[in-house]
Amino acid sequence: MARPVIERRLREVAERLIRLRGDLAVAEEQLAHLDDEADDARVRHLVAETPLSERGRREAERQAQAMARHREDLLAELLRLEISQDELLDRMSVDG
Repeated sequence: MARPVIERRLREVAERLIRLRGDLAVAEEQLAHLDDEADDARVRHLVAETPLSERGRREAERQAQAMARHREDLLAELLRLEISQDELLDRMSVDG
């Protein structure tokens, strides 16, 4: 692979890493909030023990779980991109 192509791909990967890290920060903030809401819903259900409180608890937990999966997806993509970046840097040093 030609050096200019490697450099262009490295820039693209670096830009995607920056965006993903920002997305991850937002997801972690949202996950913390949703976890707190799920905890509150659990306590409300323990106190109230009504079908409505159970539904609220389940919904809050579903939202927190969905955000946790999204966060895991972002982490996996970050890892994949970091590996790709390392491989490109290795190619550049070998082709250098």
